[in-house]
Amino acid sequence: MRVPVHETGRNENAVSGSSMIRTLAYDCGKRTVDILLATVAGIATAPIVVLVAVMLWCMQGKVLFCQLRPGLHGKPFRLYKFCTMSEEKNDRGELLPDCERITAIGRVVRGLSIDELPQLWNVIRGDMSLVGPRPLLMEYLTRYTPEQARRHQVKPGITGWAQVNGRNSLSWNEKFELDLWYINCRSFFLDLRILMLTAWQVLCRTGISNENSATMPEFLGASSFDGAFSRETGDKQEERGGTAGPMIDIKANASRVDLRG
Repeated sequence: MRVPVHETGRNENAVSGSSMIRTLAYDCGKRTVDILLATVAGIATAPIVVLVAVMLWCMQGKVLFCQLRPGLHGKPFRLYKFCTMSEEKNDRGELLPDCERITAIGRVVRGLSIDELPQLWNVIRGDMSLVGPRPLLMEYLTRYTPEQARRHQVKPGITGWAQVNGRNSLSWNEKFELDLWYINCRSFFLDLRILMLTAWQVLCRTGISNENSATMPEFLGASSFDGAFSRETGDKQEERGGTAGPMIDIKANASRVDLRG
């Protein structure tokens, strides 16, 4: 049976409207869950946070690491985490590789993923979600392909689909593919599954380091996914003056990369 053109268009509009309602309901519900769980987790882990803060202050003199990261639609926000690296430099005044700058206490804190606990404040503020693609570095915005830039269509998360499927043991290409899969398939059930898998992986302490470095290598662009990298940086890059490169003018880069999808 042939469907009239005007009826086809009406059906498509109905499907589109239904999809928008589901997305809106999911976003609103997720924000409510984020606030509730982040608040409960913040209260429950407060003794650990205080203890770690005191130990970091006594052993290395610095507690928090603060850095600008791109959030929803690439909007910059200040990410907080426990400081786990020193600022040791070589004879040329360059920072030593990450693996040489991680302190003894920092290695323990990082291994237990306790360094991410301050980001519960980012979740409560609305900068981040409990689940979503990890916030990377500001300078990466201009290195993404339009498809990779879609990872900024949702809020970044403390944990995500890539983190429970390999974390820092993955290549950049694999990470981005997993991030985009999450954006296309996100749901309450998937978020719950990711949170449960995250708890299990924290206990098992898997995927914390990349096989070639203590952290992820720097992402140099689409053509450098799995090649050699000149510097060690990435998801866990730290202690580089409080920022990760210059502020990015999102509007100026809109012609190159559409961060709003």
